[in-house]
Amino acid sequence: MYPSRILRADKGPKPNLTGFDIGKFAASAGQPRYDPWERAEAWRYTGQFSRWNRFNRAFPGLGIATVAFAGYLAYEQLFLKDEHHGHGEEHH
Repeated sequence: MYPSRILRADKGPKPNLTGFDIGKFAASAGQPRYDPWERAEAWRYTGQFSRWNRFNRAFPGLGIATVAFAGYLAYEQLFLKDEHHGHGEEHH
C-alpha cells in the first residue's frame, strides 16, 4: 500500500477550521414565512410566459411545417415513382 493512501485513510470528518457549520445554518434559516418578491415574480411563470407557451413561441410554425413535410414525403413515395430504372440509357 502506498504511504499517501495510509495518510489519507478515513479518520472521520475533518475538523472545521472556521467553526461555521453550513448544515446548522440552513436548518435554522428554514423557509421564509413571507417572500416580498413572490407576487412581483409570479408573472414570469404563468399565462403567456409559462414553460409550454415559451417553448411553443420559440419555434413558430414548426408543427405545421412538420405535418406538411411528412405529407409531401408520403405523396412522393406513393405517387412520384421514378420510371427510368436501369435501362442502360443515359438521358441528359
